[in-house]
Amino acid sequence: MTWQSLVQVQTDRHGVVSRRGFLRRVTAGALAGGVLGWKEAMTLQAEQLRKRGLACILLFMRGGPSQFETFDPKPGTANGGPTKAIPTAVSGIHIAEPWTHTAQVMKDIALIRSLTNKEGEHQRAAYQLHTGYAPSGGVKYPSFGSIAAMELGPDDFDLPHFVSIGSRVTTVGSGFLGMKYAPFVVGDATRMPGNVELPNGVSVDRFQRRTGLLEELEEDFATAGGKARVEDHKALYDSAARMVLSPRLQAFDLSKEKDSARDRYGRTSFGQGCLLARRLVEAGVTFVEVESNGWDTHQNNFETTTSLSRTVDPAFAALINDLKERGLLETTLVIWMGEFGRTPRINPRNGRDHFPVAFSVALAGAGIKGGRVVGATSENGTQIKERPVTVPDLFCTFCQALKINPRKENLSSIGRPIKIVDGGQAVQELFS
Repeated sequence: MTWQSLVQVQTDRHGVVSRRGFLRRVTAGALAGGVLGWKEAMTLQAEQLRKRGLACILLFMRGGPSQFETFDPKPGTANGGPTKAIPTAVSGIHIAEPWTHTAQVMKDIALIRSLTNKEGEHQRAAYQLHTGYAPSGGVKYPSFGSIAAMELGPDDFDLPHFVSIGSRVTTVGSGFLGMKYAPFVVGDATRMPGNVELPNGVSVDRFQRRTGLLEELEEDFATAGGKARVEDHKALYDSAARMVLSPRLQAFDLSKEKDSARDRYGRTSFGQGCLLARRLVEAGVTFVEVESNGWDTHQNNFETTTSLSRTVDPAFAALINDLKERGLLETTLVIWMGEFGRTPRINPRNGRDHFPVAFSVALAGAGIKGGRVVGATSENGTQIKERPVTVPDLFCTFCQALKINPRKENLSSIGRPIKIVDGGQAVQELFS
């Protein structure tokens, strides 16, 4: 019996060997046949088996959602405005009135109401909430999606490890990790990605001959001094070529879903994006970001947030329910957040301005214990009252949920070692 025969058993959502199948085959084969001992077998595969199937979906509220009109309402106070609070499925936890669907699945969701930061400018804050680092002129940090793709995505997977849906601005990319872990951007979830089919009259064999010829041409260029550029380009077209030929490509086709499922998520760009995220994770994609735009409510805050919430709320709840029903929530971290919160004070335009001092994040899945709240703001929402959580703390929490070592170092393009997360500690209250 060979090692290859040991692992050609039951596979997981990535199409690779599962823990159960591996252990069964090792027990029945390797131990009985003396191919390798139990300790050696466990050591060889423990790290990879531990991580199989883990995924992350980030729901990013671009512009900075108001914590008062989402998950930390302050009804009856001067800063609370007209927003009312509603009870949830968890006694004692109340959220803002429009979030009726999310309220029903609160047993699966944990809230952090005490996230605090210093970056109050959109571009800088969005960059930091994607990478864990404030922008620095000398280093292009990778987004957490790229980190997750590198740490968790199998090398031979034939769809992108990182998919970004609905972004209207420049997506934070893979930074110094290179094109291999860059996001694949989907502008419209309801349409199949462009240029993912073989050209008319081109067979699979002919396509593969063409890519082989391209590799030969680029090898000459690499030898002549263009190695770095060739590596990036090769990573890009290798990924594209695998995707074109992949049977999993149908995961992008929402027409495969029943109308009832599409209606449950909401027939909106964001709703269909969340449905696509579920399909992609189910197909084996490691990280999917779905973006909701328009949360920069300097004016007409209450009308705008109500409208946005009615779009995001049913989709968020449907995603949680769907993942749970399919047995995927245990291995999929779902993150709801924006780049900062909004000011307690209501401005003369009936809006709220930028406020990184205290804002909220919602988390579910991948070991996160739902039905709880971490941290609190003061009665008027102007400051953190208990358990402040920093951005490094938050990213360490992401890492713990996904079994990623936050202190692992990667070399930047200038040869400087960069930790996945610099400082911070995971919020342990979310896991116990």
